[in-house]
Amino acid sequence: MNRSRLITLLITIFATVSFAFTQAPDNPNKPVILFGDVTSIDASKVIITTKDGPVEIALAAKTGYKRVSAETLNFSAATSAALEDISIGDKVAVSVIYGADKKTQPARTVYLMTKADLTQRQTKETQEWRTRGIAGRVTTIDPLAGKITVEQRGLVGSSTITVTPKENVKYMRYAPDSVKFSEAKDSTIAEIKPGDMVRALGDRSADGTTFAAEEVVSGAFQTHAGTVKSIDTTKNEIVVTDLATKKDLTIAVIPTSILKKFPEEQAQRMAQFQMGGQGGFRPAGQGNTPPTTSQTSTTSPAGPRPGGMRMGGGGGGGIDDMLDRFPNITAADLKAGDVIAVSSTRSGNLDRITAIKLLAGVEPFLRAAQMSPGQGGPRRQLDLNIPGLDGFGTP
Repeated sequence: MNRSRLITLLITIFATVSFAFTQAPDNPNKPVILFGDVTSIDASKVIITTKDGPVEIALAAKTGYKRVSAETLNFSAATSAALEDISIGDKVAVSVIYGADKKTQPARTVYLMTKADLTQRQTKETQEWRTRGIAGRVTTIDPLAGKITVEQRGLVGSSTITVTPKENVKYMRYAPDSVKFSEAKDSTIAEIKPGDMVRALGDRSADGTTFAAEEVVSGAFQTHAGTVKSIDTTKNEIVVTDLATKKDLTIAVIPTSILKKFPEEQAQRMAQFQMGGQGGFRPAGQGNTPPTTSQTSTTSPAGPRPGGMRMGGGGGGGIDDMLDRFPNITAADLKAGDVIAVSSTRSGNLDRITAIKLLAGVEPFLRAAQMSPGQGGPRRQLDLNIPGLDGFGTP
């Protein structure tokens, strides 16, 4: 989850700086701001990776260096720095001028934000979302009153919480064709619809029924399960037969996609708990021992997730922590006949999606979804409840 709110803020402030300066390279003698990660540096040059690829920028005796605090994210408060302060992995915004030959002249100013500062701030933000964040699926919304009712599902049921805005609440929304938080746009409560997923940062009431939000991030998401039909490792694409529609679905895997595999024993144990030990929940001590909290808690840096066990707020290890410990996989690790589940943004494209999370080893959960509780009969439609599948990029 990678591509966080911190990166969004960085892009915003760097874009603010560059707005007054940026011109096309074919307009010489005009300053341009280039933003990227430092991949190489010495006394004469710095190479940065920008959104358009690597760029080599010459350094000169007159080049100035400024350090931007990750805490304030304020260029006007930047302090003096030196070339020696820059390391590989740092983020920089470099002010340069393109000459008539369309090549950059030596850098005028290098604005620096160190990797250590970024990591420290990101750790603080992660902890804040862990302790003061919630997540869930929107069931009802009252735009006039500013109230959003959110369902938080668990293995043994669900609970609801009413989200109300604080003064100066900020709304953000994921782009319909993107899984990146860095591409989320400013939004309003009017864009949030029933069925959307939301994350909110703020304060929960003492009785746990209401939540005062200072930041709300929403998006339209969906989950699919299917049997792998083919894998194209060159394109990083997987074609599955969707278990619900029985049609082919192409899944694109991108660098930010999370691909994991449930260990077989863990998946069976958690799925059995969903089914109540195969035939209803039994009293404690009669063979229906639930998985331990450390194994199944759904608290993540953005609060509890639908599709997991824990219903409460932050604290403790979460489903994301659990997934982190599961084996990483790639598209090449899959084979025809495997059953996988995937989450994506809801874009209206019925035959192609981009994976946010792709989980293999989910057969036990699908078997649980195919059985009606206490009746042993098949459901007409799959009701996927796979821990860690629902959700989206963490702010």
